[in-house]
Amino acid sequence: MEMKDAIASLTALGHATRLAAFRLLVEAGPAGRMAGDIGEALGVPGATLSFHLKELVHAGLVEGESQGRYVCYRANFQAMNGLIEYLTHNCCAGSGDAECAQVTDSTCGC
Repeated sequence: MEMKDAIASLTALGHATRLAAFRLLVEAGPAGRMAGDIGEALGVPGATLSFHLKELVHAGLVEGESQGRYVCYRANFQAMNGLIEYLTHNCCAGSGDAECAQVTDSTCGC
C-alpha cells in the first residue's frame, strides 16, 4: 500500500458514522449487509448513509453490489489488511518484541 492510499483510508475512517459502518461490515464478514440494514442499525437516514458509504467505497475499504433495487455492501478485507500492514510495517524496528509480534500477527484472515 502506498502512503496516498493509507491517507485516503484513514481519512475515510476518520468520521464516526463511517467508522461505525465499516465496523458493522467487518462484523458481517463476506456476506455483507444491505444498505437499509446498515442505516437502521446506525440510526442514519438513507441520504446521509449513502454519502458515507460512497466515501468508504472511494477509499477502497468497502465494495457495493447491486441486488435489484438494493445494494449490499461488504468490507474489503484485503484493503483493511493492507492498511494494517502499512501501519505496522517495521513495527518495533524489527526488535522481535512479543507485543509487537501480537500486533503484526493479528490481521484478519477473512
